[in-house]
Amino acid sequence: MTDLLLPQLGETVTEGTITRWFKLAGEQVALDETLYEVSTDKVDSEVPSPFAGVLTEIVAGEGATVSVGAVIARYEGEGPAPTTATPKTTEPAQQAPAPKKPEAVPAPAKPAARTAKFLSPLVRRLVEEHGVDSTKIAGTGMGGRVTRSDVEKYVRDHPSTTEPFNGIRRATARHMVGSKVVSPHVLTAMEVDFENVEQVRQAHRAAWKSAEGSSLTYLPFIMRALAMTLAEFPRLNASVGDDELVVHEEINVAVAVDLNFEGLVAPVIRGVAALSLAEAARAVVEVAGRARDRKLTADDLAGGTFTITNPGQYGTLMQFPIINQPQVAILSTDGVSRKPVVALDADGKEIIVIHSVGVLALAWDHRAFDGAYAAAGLAHLRKVIETHDWQSEF
Repeated sequence: MTDLLLPQLGETVTEGTITRWFKLAGEQVALDETLYEVSTDKVDSEVPSPFAGVLTEIVAGEGATVSVGAVIARYEGEGPAPTTATPKTTEPAQQAPAPKKPEAVPAPAKPAARTAKFLSPLVRRLVEEHGVDSTKIAGTGMGGRVTRSDVEKYVRDHPSTTEPFNGIRRATARHMVGSKVVSPHVLTAMEVDFENVEQVRQAHRAAWKSAEGSSLTYLPFIMRALAMTLAEFPRLNASVGDDELVVHEEINVAVAVDLNFEGLVAPVIRGVAALSLAEAARAVVEVAGRARDRKLTADDLAGGTFTITNPGQYGTLMQFPIINQPQVAILSTDGVSRKPVVALDADGKEIIVIHSVGVLALAWDHRAFDGAYAAAGLAHLRKVIETHDWQSEF
């Protein structure tokens, strides 16, 4: 008989809550067949079986919170039980239930997960938060099980006058309030002429759409310009430590992604300084797609050194974002629109022309540096956007 251990679910994750077993003790299990579901403070994941054989004993029952590397079950069969596995993320992060001691499940006993209206701890918490009657919710899960999506759909279809915070909303609230408490926020904003970008974008957008299947937005241009700027102003790419500023060598940009107005995550694009414009554009589409498909892992949300939030798609004038701790700065890319601006003609005379213009707003931590540094960094970013040879990127 071999011990099955809880795998490492992310570099910052130390424990997980077993929310569901897909197999009963005594049942046959195939290699890579989905074996159990685990919830962490980052993501909820379905974990594939690392063995082929018989699940002989479930040590950590549904609802049990256990440490990484702890025994959760035992089996007889082929293949070792590795301490790591690649979970398949199914839903966005939720706050794990309060820890409690693992409960052994006897082999003959069938857990409540096999009944039609069994509610996992995560789903039960959602039902309680929204104050809905679970017996009225049609379950679409295995054996009629009510899933998180079923609860969310029922709540959308049966609106009420109150909207209790769900797990991701509570986690976001704690993170944002904590950031405001820790960091003395300052906002520095500048108007930027995007015409240099716009001309190149218009020249390539049709071919890009045809080849890539996605739109060529302003965001990868801004990301490339940001990488050049952070190389010149490295204190913007930093964290505040114990009476010190930790300046990061790598530029890992977290990009805020809205989850259909139900929550917000910021997956990290690593090594941005080494990415071309095309690679940056593809990376943005890839991480945003995985975020909306609920396929992010805990590691996708860790290790960011700077954050970009992009409300400009809704035509915002200027937004004051909250710093993503423990970083020291976050950039809001606001709406770009056609406006009359003053330019110089070939003879150096002032003329009025129509250009694409928008605002970039930098929220920064006054503990890390002062206003002159922030303003100079944002001015450098504006200069790169306005003067860089963007055509050479293609």
